[in-house]
Amino acid sequence: MAEQPGSTDAQALEEVVRFTSDLIRIDTTNRGGGDCRERPAAEYAAALLAEAGCEPTLLERTEGRTNVVARIAGTDPSADALLVHGHLDVVPAEAADWSVHPFSGEVRDGVVWGRGAVDMKNMDAMILAVVRAWARGGVRPRRDVVIAFTADEEASAEDGSGFLADRHAALFEGCTEGVSESGAFTFHDGGGRQIYPIAAGERGTGWLRLTARGRAGHGSKVNRENAVTRLAAAITRIGDHQWPLRLTPTVRAALTELAAVYGIDTDLRDVDALLDKLGPAAKLVEATVRNSANPTMLDAGYKINVIPGEAVAHVDGRFLPGTEEEFRGTLDRLTGPDVHWEFEHREVALQAPVDSPTYARMRAAVEEFAPEGHVVPYCMSGGTDAKQFSRLGITGYGFAPLKLPEGFDYQALFHGVDERVPVEALHFGVRVLDRFLRTA
Repeated sequence: MAEQPGSTDAQALEEVVRFTSDLIRIDTTNRGGGDCRERPAAEYAAALLAEAGCEPTLLERTEGRTNVVARIAGTDPSADALLVHGHLDVVPAEAADWSVHPFSGEVRDGVVWGRGAVDMKNMDAMILAVVRAWARGGVRPRRDVVIAFTADEEASAEDGSGFLADRHAALFEGCTEGVSESGAFTFHDGGGRQIYPIAAGERGTGWLRLTARGRAGHGSKVNRENAVTRLAAAITRIGDHQWPLRLTPTVRAALTELAAVYGIDTDLRDVDALLDKLGPAAKLVEATVRNSANPTMLDAGYKINVIPGEAVAHVDGRFLPGTEEEFRGTLDRLTGPDVHWEFEHREVALQAPVDSPTYARMRAAVEEFAPEGHVVPYCMSGGTDAKQFSRLGITGYGFAPLKLPEGFDYQALFHGVDERVPVEALHFGVRVLDRFLRTA
């Protein structure tokens, strides 16, 4: 493949693959409840930054839960700074279910395998490869670029971005915008079109704990105050609830631009019909036109012939920007008088402008290296560390570019079995990220 313009050199292309593989081999499984140790990965990243002339700072709220922050000075001291962040932890992986060991970092047939290959040690490796290429070439970005590698994103972020935002805000002075995971990847629609969605919003996180209380008793007796029955009724109401349509500006823009790609009328009076017309591309927006609440865990009782006095359930709730009060009120109604609910973990919904100069530069960077692609905005159904960094007034975008082959289901590999990333996708990502960060 001919070399592309920009700061990317052959060494950067080799390094991004090696760094991805190395980071995967460092097991940073986050099982929740503090059961994780990111420090070895943080030290690995910090050493690579230091070799590139940066001065990384390692920070911990809890021993072993390490974060890395470094700043690269830009050429325009009057420009706002840009945050570029990636998390170091990964979700668990059961080795018996995988084709290769999930922490092998094996490179086979042009693909890097392992937990974190797409979520998100690939982006961490891209950032490191770009920064080191800049150092070799004497390149400086226009804006100050603050690099952050965080702990604990796959749980509460209390040891990661939350800790950094709350306790080390000075390290992010001047940052007004940030970029991180889940954007600028190739989405193949099955009809020959390649779509590159850039994230400009996230639904809020509302992880809920539901508690039903009743009268404990013998399993053979009549009991009209059965906690399990009360909880089951509430869970059924929540699972069956049809949430109303709520279109945010980001989702409106996504629907409008996708309709233009397909040459169909943008009729937002009947969004469900519009989604049907979009075919497979509807997957990019269908989860973000409404709030949601999905029951995920149940816990009740300790013996089959004993009616327990308490039953507990957990629900993964997500709400769109501007809808949190409606979300709360709906849960009050659905749970009813016999079930108490509370947030076990809550984070804000986010929205970023799609008419900003930064979004335009992200679009231009993708289009330079994928001119056949259609760049569109979208809202993430889940959340990222951008939520915590928003406390510092930082507007977050999802921009971790990857050019993927048809049939490669990128979104299904998040937290999935046989997570992997093509080498060529990493090369594309380095080139696009370099182009964007130099000009942002």
